[in-house]
Amino acid sequence: MKKKVAFYTLGCKLNFSETSTIARGFVAEGFERVDFSQWADMYVINTCSVTENADKHFKTIVRQAQKTNSEAFIAAIGCYAQLKPEELAAVDGVDLVLGATEKFKITDYINDLLNSHPERSRRVTQIHSCQIEEADFYVGSYSIGDRTRAFLKVQDGCDYKCTYCTIPLARGISRSDTLENVLKNAVEISTKGIKEIVLTGVNIGDYGKGEFGNKKHEHTFLDLVKALDRVEGIHRLRISSIEPNLLKNETIDFVANSNSFVPHFHIPLQSGSDEVLKLMRRRYLSDLYLERVQKIKKIMPHACIGVDVIVGFPGETDAHFLETYHFLNELDISYLHVFTYSERDNTPAAEMSDVVPKKIRSKRSKMLRGLSAKKRRAFYESQLGTVRRVLFEGENKEGYIHGFTENYVKVKMPWIPKLVNTLHEIELTEIDEDGLVRFEFIESKVEA
Repeated sequence: MKKKVAFYTLGCKLNFSETSTIARGFVAEGFERVDFSQWADMYVINTCSVTENADKHFKTIVRQAQKTNSEAFIAAIGCYAQLKPEELAAVDGVDLVLGATEKFKITDYINDLLNSHPERSRRVTQIHSCQIEEADFYVGSYSIGDRTRAFLKVQDGCDYKCTYCTIPLARGISRSDTLENVLKNAVEISTKGIKEIVLTGVNIGDYGKGEFGNKKHEHTFLDLVKALDRVEGIHRLRISSIEPNLLKNETIDFVANSNSFVPHFHIPLQSGSDEVLKLMRRRYLSDLYLERVQKIKKIMPHACIGVDVIVGFPGETDAHFLETYHFLNELDISYLHVFTYSERDNTPAAEMSDVVPKKIRSKRSKMLRGLSAKKRRAFYESQLGTVRRVLFEGENKEGYIHGFTENYVKVKMPWIPKLVNTLHEIELTEIDEDGLVRFEFIESKVEA
């Protein structure tokens, strides 16, 4: 019988794309992939270390796997595994820890271990974690677990030195896939009936740095966007997240008139205070961010703009926070992703003075989450009466099917299975009590 393997992914879209690629490697080796909630011979957990909660979550996931099969083989891979391999290896039940480069050779390590020590009682936890300087090659990935959309990795690593961030330590220098390989992967995805591709990476606006991390730009992010827009069979292309200093006017202009790219941008801000941005060593100030938002809204008034923001960074006074709050309140944006600052080992910010008490961090986070809800509501209200194109999701949630318009308005209607992974013209009509949008079909009424 085939051995069964299950996967759990913590963190970002990039992790999901890599988990999916690693899982396909297992299937090619003769394994059967099952859901993480099911009995399996082995469980692979792709870790994240962006926040303190992601670290804590790992132990819970390990216990969940052990509860399903106490004899299962458990492997930890990814960012946390690169940063703190010994810490993960010390967690009861973990048999194998693989870092930034080793995770892509996981089946080799597992086959060796299973052949030499099949019984749990004889296993000794193994760690394989390179020096991060050795993570100088590129492995392409994409996720196809969801019939509706795929996450396509185009770039990895980061050369930025933001004082709060461990990602350069976990993933290494900025490096990009070749344009040829990205296009090949995009074509593969389109042949599987997937309607939407989300471009992902650590710092995708930095796309173009050579495959092995050299500084010679083979192509720019704009070259990538233009080439992908010409791929047949892709209905939607979405840019997951891009730094404001790397989102050029030429790219915004192109998206506004493209065949496939949707009017949705996610642009990290982190703080609306220039003083705090300088402490964070971000590569822009608030004026540039404002320019980007105004440019997008001028040529795409219906565009959705999401914002990442961090509260409670060391040195963030009440005045700094209110500066951020008012900046965001006046900005024509659609929603926020709010992160409460948490200290990360081996980062400059962890050594900074003027630490913000956790109670104040929590209060500021709550205020911005409230602002986000207000912003999303206002954006949805601005879209009522407009005609949009919706892509329906595959999950039945309490008798409803959900979908997203091209500009990321979430809509709902009673569950109709045949609508899954289909595109339809709709008119947005009203906001339901749960904050989602109801609609009418423009074409003839779709029946169950």
